Amino acid sequence: MGKSERTDILVAGTGPAGLMAALAFADAGFAVHLVGPAVRTDDARTTALMAPSLRFLTEIGIAQHLIAEGAPLRTMQIVDATRRLVRSRPVRFSANEIGEEAFGYNIPNTVLHRELEAAVKDRSAISWTQGFVERWHISQDGIAAETDRQVRIEAQLAVAADGRNSSAREATGITVFRRSLPQAALVLNFSHEADHQFVSTEFHTETGPFTQVPLPGRRSSLVWVLSPQTAEAHAALPDERLSRLIEEQMQSMLGRVTVEGPCQVYPLTSALPATFARNRIALVGEAAHVFPPIGAQGLNLGIRDIKDLVTVCSARREDPGADRALADYSRRRRPDILARSGAVNALNASLLSDFLPAQLARSIGLEALSALAPLRGFFMREGLQPGSGFAHALSRGREQVRR
Repeated sequence: MGKSERTDILVAGTGPAGLMAALAFADAGFAVHLVGPAVRTDDARTTALMAPSLRFLTEIGIAQHLIAEGAPLRTMQIVDATRRLVRSRPVRFSANEIGEEAFGYNIPNTVLHRELEAAVKDRSAISWTQGFVERWHISQDGIAAETDRQVRIEAQLAVAADGRNSSAREATGITVFRRSLPQAALVLNFSHEADHQFVSTEFHTETGPFTQVPLPGRRSSLVWVLSPQTAEAHAALPDERLSRLIEEQMQSMLGRVTVEGPCQVYPLTSALPATFARNRIALVGEAAHVFPPIGAQGLNLGIRDIKDLVTVCSARREDPGADRALADYSRRRRPDILARSGAVNALNASLLSDFLPAQLARSIGLEALSALAPLRGFFMREGLQPGSGFAHALSRGREQVRR
């Protein structure tokens, strides 16, 4: 092994979660060593960042650049496009119902990656080894990573932000409950004749959600969940034919559609670790939770992982990787992760199921959201920030009591 370096926090992974974790720990006063490959520049996907996530990104100094190249999400609606016996009316969620200008912004991943990389390179407290961890060494007093660049990095805590197949998580011995889903996501961007008016629409179909999300101008991103075979077949179609299929699926609500650039297909899985930290390694992002792309939960949940982990470690600076700190982090994250992943997986299962009671339960839930403004407001607040719906309800209850 070549040179050896020592730091406070080792972050494994250079996707958005890893870059954000490195920035957040550096801004909290920790020395950080980041290990991971060069940042991707070919990711055609977009990420819907909700308002609390954008506030976090404001704290690390990049939100203004993202907002400038993103599109606000002012309205989100669900349309039942299944052909089953039990169907519900469309449900429309408007940010102004809860006093917000927008739920968040849809950001091209190329922009998100670019701004995060620039911010990391600008922080003197962050060192970056562009490679991969080949071996982990865990001891009672610390953790060390040996990289393929012949660098050994020793730290008090390692942050596993190295994705759904995390080697850091594997090194901890944490059990992961995995499930392969009979679905794949077809991802692309497209232009359209009509103005989207910053409305995002999630069509529920028998194979999963078909989700259109606004981009600047008369453009949108699309995540279309299909069977793996159909997703691959659609991706291989000529652009003109695929454009017509998308327009038909959207019921021509945005007029004529024109597919832009290449399509990407991602097989879908779900994964949930038994715990979220152990043996001086804490899991964040897809190392901690994987579920279908429904309701813009993925990276927003990962940002909450990072915020909670930095809070816990800042309170235990003498040894942020100690067992008590990691137990505290895992305990904090469990309710949020279980609630979000459980809700998304249940909704996805209800779309795939031919079981009439499951379809009826989904329809009743959507009908209630459509008809009841207080329930809709609670749902929207909870979607942005866990606990905020309950807090608002309690506040309104106290106001009514005082009256």
